[in-house]
Amino acid sequence: MEPPDARAGARGAPLLLVLALLLEAHPGSKAEVRLSVPPLVEVMRGESVTLDCSPLGTHDYFMLEWFLVDRSWARHRLAWAELHGSKLWDKDLSSQGRSPPYQLDSRGRLVLPEAQVGDERDYVCVVKTGAAGIAEATARLSVFAKPEAPEVSPNKGTLSVMDDFAQEIATCSSRNGNPAPKIMWYRNGQPLAVPLEVNSEGYMTARTVREASGLLSVTSTLYLRLHKPDREASFHCSVHYHLPAGQHGRQDSPSFSLTLHYPTESVLFWLGSQSIAEGWVREGDSVQLLCQGDGSPSPEYTFFRLQDKQEDVLKTSLEGNLTLERVQRNQSGTYGCRVEDYDAPEDADLSKTLDLRVAYLDSLELSTGEELSLSLSNSTTVTCSARGLPTPILHWTKDSAPMGEDPTLSLHSVTFDSAGTYTCEAYMPNIPLLSRTRSFRLLVQGTPELKAKETQPKAEGSWTEGDKVTLICYARGYPEPKLTWSQLGGSPTEPAPGGQGWVSSSLTLKVTSALSQDGVSCEASNPLGNTHHVFHFGTVAPQTSQAGVAVMAVAISVGLLLLVVAVFYCMRRKGRPGCCRRSEKGPPPPGEPKLSHSGKEQPEQTGLLMGSTSGGAKHGSRGFGDEC
Repeated sequence: MEPPDARAGARGAPLLLVLALLLEAHPGSKAEVRLSVPPLVEVMRGESVTLDCSPLGTHDYFMLEWFLVDRSWARHRLAWAELHGSKLWDKDLSSQGRSPPYQLDSRGRLVLPEAQVGDERDYVCVVKTGAAGIAEATARLSVFAKPEAPEVSPNKGTLSVMDDFAQEIATCSSRNGNPAPKIMWYRNGQPLAVPLEVNSEGYMTARTVREASGLLSVTSTLYLRLHKPDREASFHCSVHYHLPAGQHGRQDSPSFSLTLHYPTESVLFWLGSQSIAEGWVREGDSVQLLCQGDGSPSPEYTFFRLQDKQEDVLKTSLEGNLTLERVQRNQSGTYGCRVEDYDAPEDADLSKTLDLRVAYLDSLELSTGEELSLSLSNSTTVTCSARGLPTPILHWTKDSAPMGEDPTLSLHSVTFDSAGTYTCEAYMPNIPLLSRTRSFRLLVQGTPELKAKETQPKAEGSWTEGDKVTLICYARGYPEPKLTWSQLGGSPTEPAPGGQGWVSSSLTLKVTSALSQDGVSCEASNPLGNTHHVFHFGTVAPQTSQAGVAVMAVAISVGLLLLVVAVFYCMRRKGRPGCCRRSEKGPPPPGEPKLSHSGKEQPEQTGLLMGSTSGGAKHGSRGFGDEC
């Protein structure tokens, strides 16, 4: 097979002849062609790129060639074209084994579809014109590829801080980047400035591998000499890479921590019970003893109790806790914890102790029983005793009201107000929920005390006959008094609202004149005596308005009765002339004697006399009718 350069030379021979003839036709002309070619072209892998090669100025005709320069600086022609004005007349392309192959556009520019890492070469453009001569320029192509996210593989073993040389920490790798990315290491977010040279404090290694695709993969391994603070450190790696136009990218790996082995240097020992207050625990509670050494891996713990300066071992385990169930007062004492770590420094204090104090409070004792009876005006004292540790504080209350903080309660000249429930409480301020109480009831004996109340009070003398009033009596004493009234209708004795030993009874009645003289009495009595109260009403006025109405009713009744009698009489005398007529004087009826007008009696008087002397019922009747 004929080499490509030979074929290119064969095709170019006629063209060279044409150029030579053009140069001879213009003797003395100077060859000068200037090209517009970018010296560097950057593209991301997989994108298409176009390389431009345009002669400056106006040229009716020129010939253009594109060459690829390999790593031995040899040129390989990729394309040839002949242009007349702005039209491409003829062209010839060689793929050079590239897929997809090179292309030429209508302006003679070289197109590389889907840029690959293998396309990173120098590309030479040669332009030949008849009059201006020959010119060439070189464009360098750079192809960038973003690498994959870094993968980190930390050391899964236990690393000792006691080693005096650098140990392998982790390996970080990132694949398929271009140009070769760079890996950096970080501790707690800060970059680690470790060299590539091996040393005892720390270093890193780096390795770059070109993949079959032409892309580059990098791997780095970190070595460090570890110290105790590294037990809480967070490590990670990151890959840094270049992008077109001078830009940069970064991708971080997940963070990781290390498992370290370091000796115990100090020990903490404390009580973990929630009921603890200043070193005290309540009797009956469960108590945790917690011990923690700062070594890794976890050391062995030994719990013990000191008795007579001897260690009584309670538990040995890898867990730094000991639970004492339902502690009792006899478990108070000194407890200790010791860490068994043979790698610890000789001067390390690996044993700690603490004092466990169990607080307790026994039931309270009173110098009296649950009930205490006293007569009015008597005095006494009641003592409250408490046994506990630490020493409890005592205080008294009566019906929840404070009475004092002395163990002895003094009751002087008691009254009915002194009666009630007295409570002694023992408590410990520094130990919550540890308290006890004991109570007794004081009963005050005596003649009842009495109070009276009117629900509708009026001033004496302002009562009126028939007014309603409700009377209430209150009494207290012991034994409980009974209330009675001088009038019937009182309610039964019952506890009064508000309590405090009072009882009450009520009576509702109408005020009468009789009550104004004697009043109404209320009596409270019990086996020890009685007392009473009299409600007075003064003068009770009569009901004047009601008397006037009664008189008017009687008058109206009498008037109606007379009217009925008059009507009845007129009806009987109907038909007799002159009856019921006072002013008319008619002739006397036949058979009646005529009276002399010379008589002294008036006609009315004469008629009455006649009627009265006849003595007969008939004449008498006629005479009463004549009054009409």
